[in-house]
Amino acid sequence: MARVVITGSGAVTSLGRDAAQTMAAMAAGRVGIGALDIRDADRLIAPIGAQVKAWAPETMFTVREISLYDRATQFAVEAARQAVAQAGLDLPGEMAARAGVVLGTAGGGLGTTDDNYRAVYEERKDRVHPFTVPRLMHSAAVSHLSMIHGLRGPAFTVSTACASANHAMGLAFQMVRSGAAPVMLTGGAEAMLTFGGIKAWEGLRVMARSGCRPFSLNREGMVMGEGAAVLVFEDRDHALARGAKILAEVVGFAMASDAGDIVMPKQEGAEAVMRAALADAGMDPGAVGYINAHGTGTQANDRIESAAIRAVFGAAVPPVSSTKSMHGHCIGATGAVELLACLLALKDGILPPTMGWEAADPDCLEDVIPNAARRAEVEVVLSNAFAFGGLNAALVLRRA
Repeated sequence: MARVVITGSGAVTSLGRDAAQTMAAMAAGRVGIGALDIRDADRLIAPIGAQVKAWAPETMFTVREISLYDRATQFAVEAARQAVAQAGLDLPGEMAARAGVVLGTAGGGLGTTDDNYRAVYEERKDRVHPFTVPRLMHSAAVSHLSMIHGLRGPAFTVSTACASANHAMGLAFQMVRSGAAPVMLTGGAEAMLTFGGIKAWEGLRVMARSGCRPFSLNREGMVMGEGAAVLVFEDRDHALARGAKILAEVVGFAMASDAGDIVMPKQEGAEAVMRAALADAGMDPGAVGYINAHGTGTQANDRIESAAIRAVFGAAVPPVSSTKSMHGHCIGATGAVELLACLLALKDGILPPTMGWEAADPDCLEDVIPNAARRAEVEVVLSNAFAFGGLNAALVLRRA
């Protein structure tokens, strides 16, 4: 099987307008969570989020493109442009015919959906924009990336709630490793910070009102974020042949279902996916030097994820952090944004912190890199994603 490497990364997040800015903010412990600037924010119970502020699509896209691109698609297109540029990709015809794109999203074009519900039900309009369906469909961003970059191989969207991006990247990894595609654009995009989107999450009673404090005794819930991260996964031999700079190597991936509850996580499922990802990488738990946790800041997730990590790693739990404390929970895009934190650890030897941590919870992990990044040379990292419905996905990366 082919070895799979990452040769490009791009991002649009509340922490920065590209991958470098986002990772620098993570290293600095900057929190991108604040008051939301959206319509009807005053009606929200939890009016905070990790929002991409001052986003000006008219400076990046044509009028026609804006008419076709929901906010989530805009984020994906810009992140992919950056990733392709960093990778220096210029695929000839036969390569482009096999190269593809797979992205994760949970809400798709939710902003478009929200706007058109308002138009039809609140404003009582009888007609919506003719591009409403092409804008809101979950596969929109994938289609536009394939067209922009001439990718005619596998192209599809994964929608598995909060594990969407990890599932997408894992499937891209498997396609490159198997030889089905020499190059894949992959990651996730989400723009769920709409009035309707946040109200839906408020109904679950898991939203924090003051901030995101994963693993802290006084945590009060999750904070939603938005944005996109796109990475270039590539056959290592192909990358070396064209002189590409390798950012990291993807060495393991696994999927596992809790087969339990639609909202409550199970320790057994989290354990199973971590063990399976390490087995796929051919590694023992002791090889892992850093774990990017799912770490939502909810009572249930942080307690159960901590127990699962302890069960897998025993007395030698490596440093763990949740970067959701900075960029929020980007739902279907969150695993891709968090993979940037893994690149930061592998490339730069900086373990990003869990911000907002205030007090130890005996049911949670002891070392969550609280409130300040840490220098450490690590060779292997693990990234977790656990979704509603018990849909779990974990990735293992190795330093290039």
